[in-house]
Amino acid sequence: MSTTRHLVNRQRRLATAAAERATTTAPPRKPEPPGPSHDGPGGTAAARDTTADAVTDDTGPGEDREGEQEEAEGRREPWRRLRVRLPAVLCALTVLLGAFAAWAFGSAASLRDDPARQNTALTDISRTSEVKGQISEAVGAVFSYTYASPAKSERAAKSYLVGKAVQQHEDMLAQVRAQGQKQKLVLTTTVTDSGVELLDGDRARLLIFADQSNTRTGTSDETTYAAAMFAVDAVRRGDTWRISGIDTFAR
Repeated sequence: MSTTRHLVNRQRRLATAAAERATTTAPPRKPEPPGPSHDGPGGTAAARDTTADAVTDDTGPGEDREGEQEEAEGRREPWRRLRVRLPAVLCALTVLLGAFAAWAFGSAASLRDDPARQNTALTDISRTSEVKGQISEAVGAVFSYTYASPAKSERAAKSYLVGKAVQQHEDMLAQVRAQGQKQKLVLTTTVTDSGVELLDGDRARLLIFADQSNTRTGTSDETTYAAAMFAVDAVRRGDTWRISGIDTFAR
């Protein structure tokens, strides 16, 4: 290759310089009488030396410069290849970074939309306590009835119920209202425990445990007791939590 040729040329130059120094320092030889040459029909030994010198020193400064240029070109070649490949590498990295950014954005959006990520029932202690207290009071009010003051149950329904819970409550207490005056019914509901299943801003879902007592005082006092479990959906209107849905888990 170019480096090998350069080394060969250098060795030739060094050999030529050493031969010249040896010729300069050697004592002059006596001229030999002319006679037949023992070197064959090709000429004298001196002619062969001259020819050898010419062959040995067949490279000049021009060829040396050419070898150096080739060696420099060999050193620059990797950098040229790197310059050619660098834009392609940068383009590929840009595509990969773009794909990663899109994936990260989609993952963040899915996490934000996940209800489990939005549920603050276990982290927002103050809001959780607030909704439990107000909804427990609302359940006790709307699911209690007395024949002596039926309007009280109606006022509680207007105060604590919104949305579809209004009609659901109406259907659930329809029979109690129909028989209330005749049987002199007194229905009392007391919330014994509640748990906030979901709390997301101004929306909540609670599981309610309650004890109910139903007393008939028409002909004779008769009281029955029952335990109830159901879920309610709640919304916050201003500073008040209201029941927006009632789920009795009935099929």
